[in-house]
Amino acid sequence: MNIEGAILALDPGTITGWAMYEHGHWFTGTYDLKPRRGDGAGMRFLRLWEKLDEFMLHHAISRVVYELPAGHYKSGAADDCIKGIVSHIQSWCERNKVPCEGYSPAEIKKFATGKGNAKKEIVFAAAQERWPTISDHNEADARWLLEMVLSMKEGAR
Repeated sequence: MNIEGAILALDPGTITGWAMYEHGHWFTGTYDLKPRRGDGAGMRFLRLWEKLDEFMLHHAISRVVYELPAGHYKSGAADDCIKGIVSHIQSWCERNKVPCEGYSPAEIKKFATGKGNAKKEIVFAAAQERWPTISDHNEADARWLLEMVLSMKEGAR
């Protein structure tokens, strides 16, 4: 597969899952955006920008894909948080002239399991079966998203 630059997939959240494909190599992980004692309201977003800047410093990111907010969270604060993270991903991409695109959780679940309404545990179990080193559902979702996007690119050739 011939892809110019790196593709970064993000599962936005307080614990953000990420997966990157660059020059035939896969990288995955998570990073923590939880507020720390004494943090202001915007610190999680500054940490996100720092992490994205770090990715850009070490990789030629040509595209960012992310999971769209599902739209139903346990609290208004959680809803504000996830939508804020997504808006900061979009802003960072605009600032750095990196195309970005969001995909629904149902699209990712359908790709991973064949069912768009699969439970989180089923998607994670499928990821662990395929990639035994996956640490949690955030990392798994990012990896599935990246696999899905790459399969779409391959199909377009």
